[in-house]
Amino acid sequence: MEGEEVWQAVLSGLEKTVNKQSFDTWFKPVQFLRASEDLIEIGVPNRFCLDWITEHYQALITEMIRGIANRALEIRFLVVEDSPGEPSSAPASTGAKPLVPSRPGGDADEQPHPETDTLNPKYTFENFVVGENNHFAQAASLAVAEAPAKAYNPLFIYGKVGLGKTHLLQAIGHFIKKNESAIKVKYISSEKFTNEMINSIRDDKMEEFRMAYRTVDVLLVDDIQFLIDKERTQEEFFHTFNDLYESRHQVVISSDRPPKEMIPLEERLRSRFEWGLIVDIQPPDLETRVAILRKKMEPEGINIPEEVTFYIANKIKFNIRELEGALTKIIAYSSLMKKDITLNLAREILKEILSQERGEEISVEAIQKMVAKTFNIRYEDMKIKKRNREIVFPRQVAMYLCREITDYSLPEIGKEFGKRDHTTVIHAYNKIQERIKVDAELYNKIKEIMGGLKKEGSV
Repeated sequence: MEGEEVWQAVLSGLEKTVNKQSFDTWFKPVQFLRASEDLIEIGVPNRFCLDWITEHYQALITEMIRGIANRALEIRFLVVEDSPGEPSSAPASTGAKPLVPSRPGGDADEQPHPETDTLNPKYTFENFVVGENNHFAQAASLAVAEAPAKAYNPLFIYGKVGLGKTHLLQAIGHFIKKNESAIKVKYISSEKFTNEMINSIRDDKMEEFRMAYRTVDVLLVDDIQFLIDKERTQEEFFHTFNDLYESRHQVVISSDRPPKEMIPLEERLRSRFEWGLIVDIQPPDLETRVAILRKKMEPEGINIPEEVTFYIANKIKFNIRELEGALTKIIAYSSLMKKDITLNLAREILKEILSQERGEEISVEAIQKMVAKTFNIRYEDMKIKKRNREIVFPRQVAMYLCREITDYSLPEIGKEFGKRDHTTVIHAYNKIQERIKVDAELYNKIKEIMGGLKKEGSV
């Protein structure tokens, strides 16, 4: 079997083995370059992609090749770019276009729906990027939208800020109004519910307030946790919920925590939230974050270097809003300052964003010195070729920390440790990562090192 045939067979196997998001992110962009009797060379679009595939998939791919070719073949990944050094950037004309919100479509004579006029036109199921972190929540939301009050009632979605809960609630609203225009849908935040209730009490219009909420077919309530400590509002919402539920009308609720953790919310409310289906949304993995950024650029025809996309996704991990905001800022800066979007530009802009949360970026030297001090070795030992355990282990800890909390690529980290190969850094990272799972003393020591760096203002 020829080398290219072997690689195509590997791709077919990977497509069946890894999830779709991972396959699309890491393996669709690669290209077969060449093969010899004992070597296959594959081109990847950037250094980050090379590091990730090497670290997470090389062992699997090597095993697949052995099974397909019935012999051991070396697999080598190479960055394919227009010129050496800095990754090639997109033309200025594609990077300078400002990012603006899309306008909602619709016929000019279409009648507005007061209950859904607060829905963001961008928050639809079509625009929601599905990953391992949110697949269940998205599937449950779509099921509710397709059959209100017949699938899961109530549907309770929880997760940290900025992970897509509001997007899913509003996507349900958009889907229902598009496909069942006669169904009355109301989307509201719990804070607005509280304010409307207070105004109704003041104006002696509580009956109108109750009718507005208890006659809808689908009620979508965002951030229900803000009802905690509001006893009068909880009482009113309790009766609203009961009326809707008993009338077989759909209720969908979002929160930053599951019902059982919503103390001191009334027990009778918490128990009702648990009557239906409870789903959570976790922070997105790297592949999903990359897909979110690509989705964000798609409608505007924006194209930025893949290296920059991966860099943004690797730096902002826990909040989709912040992830998209970082992309918007980079594109806006590029447009206003007439600068090409490059990795260096992204680093400079994100450094400013991230420094607001965690101070200035840590240096490799600062890590090396702190680790050397902790393990009672010389700073210079980090860079020399000595292989005795007293030096090798602290050096591996320092490499682990560099991989965790700096922007440096694997080859760049290796260079700072006596020009070591990037595979040495991968080995060190994996070894320490596995060990801290079972070694509490090492885990605490690493936490102390990070605390020391923070105290010195490095993190």
